[in-house]
Amino acid sequence: MNVQRTEQATRCLLQLMKNCFVCKCDTFVAVTEYYVHTEAVQAALAKYKERKMPMPSKRRSVLVHSSVETYTPPDTSSASEDEGSLRRQGRITSTPFQSHSNVEPWLNRVIQGSSTSSSASSTSSHPGGKPAAASNLMAHIQLDNHSAPPDVTTGLVEHLHHERPQVASVRGVPRGYNSSILETGDGVPVNSRVSSKIQQLLNTLKRPKRPPLKEFFVDDFEELLEVQQPDPNQPKPEGNQMNVLKGEPVGVVTNWPPSLLAALQRWGTTQPKAPCLTALDTTGKAVYTLTYGKLWSRSLKLAYTLLNKLTSRNEPLLKPGDRVALVFPNSDPVMFMVAFYGCLLAELIPVPIEVPLTRKDAGSQQIGFLLGSCGVTLALTTDACQKGLPKAQTGEVVTFKGWPRLIWFVIDGKHLAKPTKDWHPQLRDASAEIAYIEYKTSKEGSTVGITISHASMLAHCHALTQACGYSEAETLTNVLDFKRDAGLWHGVLTSVMNRMHVISIPYALMKVNPLSWIQKVCSYKARVAVVKSRDMHWSLLAQRDQRDVSLSSLRMLIVADGANPWSISSCDAFLNVFQSRGLRPEVICPCASSSEALTVAIRRPPELGGPPPGKAVLSMNCLSYGVIRVDTEEKLSVLTVQDVGQIMPGAKVCVVKVDGTPYLCKADEVGEICVNSGTTGMAYFGLLGITKNVFEVCLFPMQSTGVPVSDQPFTRTGLLGFVGPDYLVFVVGKLDGLITVSGRRHNADDVVATALAVEPMKFVYRGRIAVFSVTVLHDDRIVLVAEQRPDASEEDSFQWMSRVLQAIDSIHQVGVYCLALVPANTLPKAPLGGIHISETKQRFLEGALHPCNVLMCPHTCVTNLPKPRQKQPDVGPASMIVGNLVAGKRIAQASGRDVTQLEDNDQARKFLYLADVLQWRAQTTPDHPLFLLLNSKGTVASTASCMQLHKRAERVAVALIEKGRLNVGDHVALVYPPGVDLIATFYGCLYAGCIPITVRPPHPQNLATTLPTVKMIVEVSKSACILTTQVITKLLKSKEAAAAVDIKTWPTILDTDDMPKKKLANIFRPTSPDMLAYLDFSVSTTGILAGVKMSHAATSALCRSIKLQCELYPSRQIAICLDPYCGLGFALWCLCSVYSGHQSILVPPLELESNVSLWLSAVSQYKVRVTFCSYSVMEMCTKGLGTQTDMLRVINLSCVRTCMVVAEERPRIALTQSFSKLFKDLGLSARAVSTTFGCRVNVAICLQGTAGPDPTTVYVDMRALRHDRVRLVERGSPHSLPLMESGKVRVRAIFFPHFIIAHTETKGPLGDSHLGEIWVSSPHNATGYYTVYGEEALHADHFTARLSFGDTQTIWARTGYLGFLRRTELTDASGERHDALYVVGSLDETLELRGMRYHPIDIETSVIRAHKSIAECAVFTWTNLLVVVVELEGSEQEALDLVALVTNVVLEEHYLIVGVVVIVDPGVIPINSRGEKQRMHLRDGFLADQLDPIYVAYNM
Repeated sequence: MNVQRTEQATRCLLQLMKNCFVCKCDTFVAVTEYYVHTEAVQAALAKYKERKMPMPSKRRSVLVHSSVETYTPPDTSSASEDEGSLRRQGRITSTPFQSHSNVEPWLNRVIQGSSTSSSASSTSSHPGGKPAAASNLMAHIQLDNHSAPPDVTTGLVEHLHHERPQVASVRGVPRGYNSSILETGDGVPVNSRVSSKIQQLLNTLKRPKRPPLKEFFVDDFEELLEVQQPDPNQPKPEGNQMNVLKGEPVGVVTNWPPSLLAALQRWGTTQPKAPCLTALDTTGKAVYTLTYGKLWSRSLKLAYTLLNKLTSRNEPLLKPGDRVALVFPNSDPVMFMVAFYGCLLAELIPVPIEVPLTRKDAGSQQIGFLLGSCGVTLALTTDACQKGLPKAQTGEVVTFKGWPRLIWFVIDGKHLAKPTKDWHPQLRDASAEIAYIEYKTSKEGSTVGITISHASMLAHCHALTQACGYSEAETLTNVLDFKRDAGLWHGVLTSVMNRMHVISIPYALMKVNPLSWIQKVCSYKARVAVVKSRDMHWSLLAQRDQRDVSLSSLRMLIVADGANPWSISSCDAFLNVFQSRGLRPEVICPCASSSEALTVAIRRPPELGGPPPGKAVLSMNCLSYGVIRVDTEEKLSVLTVQDVGQIMPGAKVCVVKVDGTPYLCKADEVGEICVNSGTTGMAYFGLLGITKNVFEVCLFPMQSTGVPVSDQPFTRTGLLGFVGPDYLVFVVGKLDGLITVSGRRHNADDVVATALAVEPMKFVYRGRIAVFSVTVLHDDRIVLVAEQRPDASEEDSFQWMSRVLQAIDSIHQVGVYCLALVPANTLPKAPLGGIHISETKQRFLEGALHPCNVLMCPHTCVTNLPKPRQKQPDVGPASMIVGNLVAGKRIAQASGRDVTQLEDNDQARKFLYLADVLQWRAQTTPDHPLFLLLNSKGTVASTASCMQLHKRAERVAVALIEKGRLNVGDHVALVYPPGVDLIATFYGCLYAGCIPITVRPPHPQNLATTLPTVKMIVEVSKSACILTTQVITKLLKSKEAAAAVDIKTWPTILDTDDMPKKKLANIFRPTSPDMLAYLDFSVSTTGILAGVKMSHAATSALCRSIKLQCELYPSRQIAICLDPYCGLGFALWCLCSVYSGHQSILVPPLELESNVSLWLSAVSQYKVRVTFCSYSVMEMCTKGLGTQTDMLRVINLSCVRTCMVVAEERPRIALTQSFSKLFKDLGLSARAVSTTFGCRVNVAICLQGTAGPDPTTVYVDMRALRHDRVRLVERGSPHSLPLMESGKVRVRAIFFPHFIIAHTETKGPLGDSHLGEIWVSSPHNATGYYTVYGEEALHADHFTARLSFGDTQTIWARTGYLGFLRRTELTDASGERHDALYVVGSLDETLELRGMRYHPIDIETSVIRAHKSIAECAVFTWTNLLVVVVELEGSEQEALDLVALVTNVVLEEHYLIVGVVVIVDPGVIPINSRGEKQRMHLRDGFLADQLDPIYVAYNM
């Protein structure tokens, strides 16, 4: 039954295809070259509402045309309703989260509908607006419960309740669900992994089921990309297996020559006056006619000269079998023909290539590789061509990039020698020896040489002669490139075999006069013309001027690219116009060929016994699954193809499956056409592996028995097609243009045709469009690049791009990943017009395309993202501990060294307060130097001994009490540049019993942004007085300051420049160590100003542990290049020297801007053993001194034992390593550089001491980190992330654990190597946040947290940082195994996207690697979109190159879709004094439109 039905289906298909041929003779259809008709496209677009395209914002300087309309907010989005993509707009005029009266309605729509096609939030009403119309959107939505769409992000920021984005639906993606959660009948969410029976039980018990124990401690699943499930309804082939087809036998000709050279000799000697080739100039005038006699004699001369007159070191330069390059322009067929036959006569192998015009021609390097692999040393050319080649200074032709060194030999007559009488060429019979090599460029851009044997060449000429019915002395007009393909086969080889006269039309003439070939057919009464569909199209556009041409002499019009699916429209349109001028319908003969198999099939006119031509109207949807289904022309999504005739005489042809083993296809299945014949190429020169795959294919039947169909090997043609009725061959595409997206096959040419059918002439150049695929996230993504007309406005272009997306979506049911428009004439050209596709793709991937408009649509295309993560419900802390015990893991906790065992004197017990320590030092060692401040020249700006500091502090205390009238406990803001004054005033405050707050002074050139921060700290800290210098006092009260803040509300300002020398009556002594010593204010990277309270006890403990960890004594010197205003930088700058008595060499980081080597020079000059710096200082030295290491020979860093980077972030391994490598030649030990870690609750948690093991580095799986898990991997593993240990766990004063890793939500302890929040318990923890708004209760948990399980008594401070502990094999100073702490990142900064936790720095690292011009990068989220801000360090024309590269790399490495790409100038991303990015400030600037971006791209 099934067999009958299948046979019936095959018969019906063949019958339908027979009936489907139509000969169109209606009105003129000139511009419809593509049979994916303009009408079909217009009809498809008509389904979409006409909307304007939401344009990206572009800085005016980048605009090609700065029209005012570009900047007017668009009315509505122009997405299709099917897609439902409500697109985002361009520039934002105000912060969208406030209801400003000037926010335009379109902006509200943007916020409401910032679409991410894969976001699946429910539609909700807008405040003050009507509910989003979901009805028309939902009409197109089908809910599939079996899988979930990739969710771009999860929820929004808490306070943005009204900004729920509307549902945006994408074809092929189930909509309406944001994770794999289904709902039961009564609306209870169900995890899809739980069976329905268990779920009923759960609903009854109303108690959630706990996952099995192993899920708590086993690294369960990795992030798996969605595997595209085949559509159960997709069409499948039903026909019988096709058989191998045989062509007609090759006819026997009695006087057929034994070789092509024998034919040339025969005509050259018997018919010397017969015309062989006529060359034309660019005006169409015949400049020279080569006769057969001349061709023979000149070829002989050249053969003789090459073999006998070219020598190298008295040896002949060439011997038979050597390869020779033929470099001739398309305008000189005569000299090419002489060179080609001259090489054959000399038994040399010609390798025809294009004329290189510049050193950077598209694909030129690959041609060079081919010449090198062929061993070419000699290039033949003409005098005129050689003069036009680029020359070196010596006057010789330059060596082109990637080319071997060539000798250039000019073959004009005067350079050739006449052969001696006794010299005759050997005219052998055609053999399997190589005759010539034809180059071919593959899809990837590599160039290969295809070898054609003498026997193949002769057999091919024979087959063409028979198929085309060539006869002696016929005239043929050749419009094609005579160096390769059909132009060479018909116009140079077969023509000589049959003594034909060829009229060669140069490309340059066609550009000037597209009708020239028709005029020559008419004037020479040519019987045959060889053209491409492009030539027919061009002549249609120009034909109105010509009324008197006649094509009645033509018996064959061979369309060489008949295999191109869109050639049919050119043929039909050409016939419609020229039928009235003598062109007969049966004359048009499309043919199919490939470089490997030569001519595969050609349509014969009826007089040569050809069947009537065929036309098939095929369903594009079925074709994308490789199945042939006949459709009707009324449908939009159809492809109309014409046959390319019957297979060549003597050939066997079959169709095999495209992928995998070459099994034969079914009759209604599309596959690759394979040929077995004596006329095909032999091999790829020098490439045995791929030769076997292409030229020696064994075919197998579908039900493979392991026995091949034929004992003779077949050659793959690279053509995709099928065999129709009457054994006519149909080609529907090429393997090189095949794009496989989600398992469906699309043809690049078809996509181009659809794009061009969208009002092509208005916006882009016809024929200047490239479509190719790039692999992103394990699937092909379609990229369309077109040249934009200079007169097309920005808005028009985006309108066109939007319509192209819709048209391709409707007709091909596939999304375009990236659509880019480049300025006119900038795409790399193929030698004879057209676009060099592989070079265009290469430039796109390298970021060297420089588009002027870009539209990325990753949300619609990328449907294979992993499922969003679902967190396990109710995993209790007890379960986790049990899980860890079962797994044999210890609880992650670690301790520092015990201070009490390390104390070497009584100082710690004697002096608890820093003020007391300073007084004691002033009495016991008054002249001991404590501080030495350097200026930018490296000279000493000021110093302070113990006594000097004490005296200055006393003066400050007197001024505070007498002039400031301050009381004990009042807060004082110290606004000083980095220096000794800051330190003296700090101790002055302690002497007076006031609470000091160090504040960075405002920048005089940037008051508008820096002064408000000063004002805020002064107000939030409730400072009763400001101590500062005279200069800053004037600045705070200046007119410029009044423009930034209200200067009337400053508290008392005292300048300390000229203070009276008064002795303080009594120095204040705190009543309890727990009293407040100072406030430490700092702006976090998330933009929050946080002040922490430091007690006297904590301050003393901090100094004591730093002293012991770094072994600081009065005899030591340390160099500090840090900002002295907060954190560890403040402690090292102001506190430690007084406590430990060592001398601190102070280097203000700001001075490095004018003298970048200042810090390292100081370290070298003072032979410092311990030095501290920040990442920004390290980066400044690495970048600024990287090229000047020779000038730094005077610097010696061998003295440095420890160089510590003070930071509140994950160690920047790349920076510390490049710093170590760069300065190792100056003696810097590789072991010296390490990092510290501190945060707001404890400014110095980890510090690499002098004793103990070196910091270790581990590699973790980034994907596991997103799931809050740690999986250690080997270096170099995919997705591996290096993490360096953050210093060393600091010393402790009592014996409980110093810190522990706790679960962020359950607050239970975690096991070793588990990611959680770092909690610290230490005597130098801060005691709490200082806030003016009485919000201490909110943050009390930060400083007084307790574990929910296990040790619930200890009080911990929560650092707000994620990290993990790992016990290493190393031992520390105490002899115990060393516990390494790895900091992963700040919890506040993490981005919750798709249910996973991302650290911005990881995404930023990937982005910075994407292109050499990306100087810096920062990411944040806006509503539910990932925004990437990129600083461009290069020309603005590179800006748009970055959009695709950034989107690609984030998708590939992080499985995230970038929503907005913002390109800005260098220095726009705000960075604080510690070198940390202020991402929230950047976000605010972006939303308030203050970044002045070069370009903002909204990915659809």
